[in-house]
Amino acid sequence: MNIIVCVKQVPGTNEVKMNKETNTIIREGVEAIINPFDTYAIEEGIRLKEQTQGKVTAMSMGIPSVAELLKEAVALGVDDAVLLSDRAFAGADSLATAYALSMGIKKIGDYDLIICGKQATDGDTAQVGPSVAEKLGIPHTTYVRKIEEIKPGYIRCQRMTEDGYEVIEMTLPAVITVVKEINEPRLPSLKGMMRAKKAAVDVWTAQDIGADPELCGLKGSPTQVISTFVPVHDVKSEMIAGEPDEQAKRLAEMLMAMQFETSV
Repeated sequence: MNIIVCVKQVPGTNEVKMNKETNTIIREGVEAIINPFDTYAIEEGIRLKEQTQGKVTAMSMGIPSVAELLKEAVALGVDDAVLLSDRAFAGADSLATAYALSMGIKKIGDYDLIICGKQATDGDTAQVGPSVAEKLGIPHTTYVRKIEEIKPGYIRCQRMTEDGYEVIEMTLPAVITVVKEINEPRLPSLKGMMRAKKAAVDVWTAQDIGADPELCGLKGSPTQVISTFVPVHDVKSEMIAGEPDEQAKRLAEMLMAMQFETSV
């Protein structure tokens, strides 16, 4: 069974830098990590590979330095890694990202299951996985917490809901997005880390995957960010002196005054 895991880089810090001209996240020069939810997708892909004697490929879209993150996936047990990297992909929203990934997956060609994390921690849209499925014209389900059965042409899994879970059956090939309840990601082995050092990450451009430049990056992104700003937190504090009874009385008076001001 051939499995493709979609991996995204996200900022490794809470401090996100924005390009003021394009209102997009600046990826260059920012410490990046594998999207935490994608680590569960990687783990599940490797488990299925071990279970079915198959092959797992990690694919990502990003700047050249993302190749090092993909090597981390190789260290865990991924067989091959592919990076989609081209200036044409810059500034992509979830739709343009899904388009590029779908074209890369079409280039690979032979696949049974595509696994994504439920969402990225920077965008939180949870749209890329389902959008990839739509672009490829294959079934999908989201928030998968357990794969009950998988065999050629068929998968049955549990989809987590607010009240419990649903049992979903689909034909393969298909796309699933997974939640953290599905497994416990492993740590890389020494053998895996040695293999990752020698691993070659295939880098494909928009031309390599036959992507239409008009559907990539900012050009292919219907989502437009009008403006970005850093919230200003204006906090004022005041110490209330006196005995507890005096402090309580003074606090009550201040709260009443504040309530009056907001109601006027």
